[in-house]
Amino acid sequence: MSAGKFSASSFGQGFYKFAMRGRHVDAYSAYKRVTSRDAEAYDRLEDSEQLLSGKDLGNPSWRRSFPHMLVAALSSFLFGYHLGVVNETLDSISLDLGFSGNPFAKGLVVSTCLGAAFVGSLFSGWILDGVGHRRAFQLCALPMIIGASMSATTRSLWGMILGRIFVGTGMGIGPPVAALYVSEISPAFVRGTFGSVTQIATCLGLMGALFIGLPSKDIVGWWRVCFWVSTVPAAVLAICMEFCAESPHWLFKRGRVTEAEAEFEKLLGGAHVKFAMAELSKSERGDELETVKFSELLYGRHFKMVFIGSTIFALQQLSGINAVFYFSSTVFKSFGVPSDIANVCVGVANLSGSIVAMILMDKLGRRVLLLGSFTGMAVSMSLQVSGASSYTSGSGALSLSVGGMLLFVLMFSLGAGPVPSLLLSEILPSRIRAKAMAVCMAVHWVVNFFVGLFFLPLLEKIGPQLLYTIFGVFCALAVIFVKRNVVETKGKSLQEIEIALIPPQ
Repeated sequence: MSAGKFSASSFGQGFYKFAMRGRHVDAYSAYKRVTSRDAEAYDRLEDSEQLLSGKDLGNPSWRRSFPHMLVAALSSFLFGYHLGVVNETLDSISLDLGFSGNPFAKGLVVSTCLGAAFVGSLFSGWILDGVGHRRAFQLCALPMIIGASMSATTRSLWGMILGRIFVGTGMGIGPPVAALYVSEISPAFVRGTFGSVTQIATCLGLMGALFIGLPSKDIVGWWRVCFWVSTVPAAVLAICMEFCAESPHWLFKRGRVTEAEAEFEKLLGGAHVKFAMAELSKSERGDELETVKFSELLYGRHFKMVFIGSTIFALQQLSGINAVFYFSSTVFKSFGVPSDIANVCVGVANLSGSIVAMILMDKLGRRVLLLGSFTGMAVSMSLQVSGASSYTSGSGALSLSVGGMLLFVLMFSLGAGPVPSLLLSEILPSRIRAKAMAVCMAVHWVVNFFVGLFFLPLLEKIGPQLLYTIFGVFCALAVIFVKRNVVETKGKSLQEIEIALIPPQ
């Protein structure tokens, strides 16, 4: 399916006919699943034919949903913070807890968090479908508070590891829930911009952990403060979610139509409620409350969307981005640049690209940013290959290696970083959205783990030149895959995207 099929003109008459032909069927389907009181509320969707087009309504104010999105972005901030909190503090932690000469123990402190994140992400879809977005966010914050408190007060390695397992579980739940929540509460015309804020929050979390951790080398026990600090935004997330809107999509799926209308009014304004509910009814198949089986995600009409999402996440990790993050300090040190400066440079490049992506997401579109991002990453890898070559030395090698690395991070943050989770939350059908996102995020964590596991051994065995070449090839493959399989979704409602991509049964 070409991106051209997603133009507004191609949706116009088709959607009107679809709604006129199927609205009585949809109403009957909904009446079967809700109470008589909610059925009366649903009936109000039939009041005006004009609402089916929404032409005279204009765009809802983005200011209504903005604070709800900001609260959700706290989970992404925590995700970034806990990814980076041990980078500066690990040496101090190992000295205080008595495992400074044990590289395996240091690896456990890092890897147990990633393993727990995999488990958390795998179950996030079932948690979200069961208790809703608001409670899922609170269940994300709770283990982070418990785990960070355990890590801050522990006197042993095993106490630290147990705390990191709790934190990792929350880290795994947070990203898929945040991506889905932001996509479902945001007006279509700013959904890309709002989705990009979660990536910026992750960058701010990483940089916040970096700066807060700097005194740990000079102040004994400062690493405990670093863990205590993280409990504050986690507590704010848990408390503020009590006052945030629940996703109207989730409420509608549960048959709670009156509540869905009330949340739409809170998020979009009263004038847009009927049109938003009419949009929801378009993609309603009458089977939303049936349990989604895991096998449904692996074959049938939904498999293609799950395959596209999983492959994009896999290619994102196989591009070598985390290897670049892990190895950046070593590259800078080899040219006499302190690791602190290296981390700041990488963080600034990441944050700068994420801000630009936020500005461009709803102007250029997701597909364009993905293509440009992976193309730029392939070019950046070629610069690093040249820098690692024996034919370059001195200032030339410095410019190519360091410049290529910073350009790679910048290009990643322009598209390959923020787009995949946003795109998946848009193209996955509402019935399987939460569970399919959980599966795709689990793929992300698995590939992330193996890239981290084999990067250093491969670097020693085959050298940086060949290894960077392999990463560059994966970037080029990503360009081809995106060009052939990804459609543009900017400016379209989630229901328009679903109806266009998923054929009826």
